Amino acid sequence: MITTTGNEVANHSITDYLGVVRGIVVRSPTIAQGVMGGLKTIIGGNNEAFAKVCEAARQEAFDKMVAHAEELGAHAIIGMRYDATDFGPNTTEVLAYGTAVSLVRHAD
Repeated sequence: MITTTGNEVANHSITDYLGVVRGIVVRSPTIAQGVMGGLKTIIGGNNEAFAKVCEAARQEAFDKMVAHAEELGAHAIIGMRYDATDFGPNTTEVLAYGTAVSLVRHAD
């Protein structure tokens, strides 16, 4: 699945806009990640324990968004973005979204 933050796909024309697609994940760190992340918060610096939780949540939301686009028969997702909202201490919703489109490739 071609995915871009842009509004077009090189060497292709958009033939149809299929709608907004999204993937939503709500994540919390494991107990171990919470403890390690909490200690790192006290010490300062890059918080790798929390970064791993965030990256896993982004990847899962992205995968769900792509699956949603595939259900619509899309060839690509344009205008792709991420958004995140905190629900409470250490609980975050991650949203991946964009516009599913059909494409035709230009002749070379």
